[in-house]
Amino acid sequence: MASQPALKTIEARQQPRDEVCYRARGFTAARERLPLHVVNTSVGGFMARTEAEHAQGERVSLILPVVGEVDATIRWALGGRIGCQFDRAIEPLVYRAMLTALQR
Repeated sequence: MASQPALKTIEARQQPRDEVCYRARGFTAARERLPLHVVNTSVGGFMARTEAEHAQGERVSLILPVVGEVDATIRWALGGRIGCQFDRAIEPLVYRAMLTALQR
């Protein structure tokens, strides 16, 4: 089944997720615009809704408040949702400031 690896990836994440509602400016590896609606995040990654089709292993970047532009790899893609792992984890103090900015 195609969804099995996605579910295993979701269940295997190590950081707790914070629910957010953030329309982010994102970009593909070719720097094409990629509108994203980020629905949860952690210091290590995020899940977003997108209308474009994507595949595991694709590279993306997005702009987050406080943090700026961050690069990530799509770990799973399923039904208009993508789960991504940041190339570098966000430092906890910076992450908390980002969450505060997202909740305004």
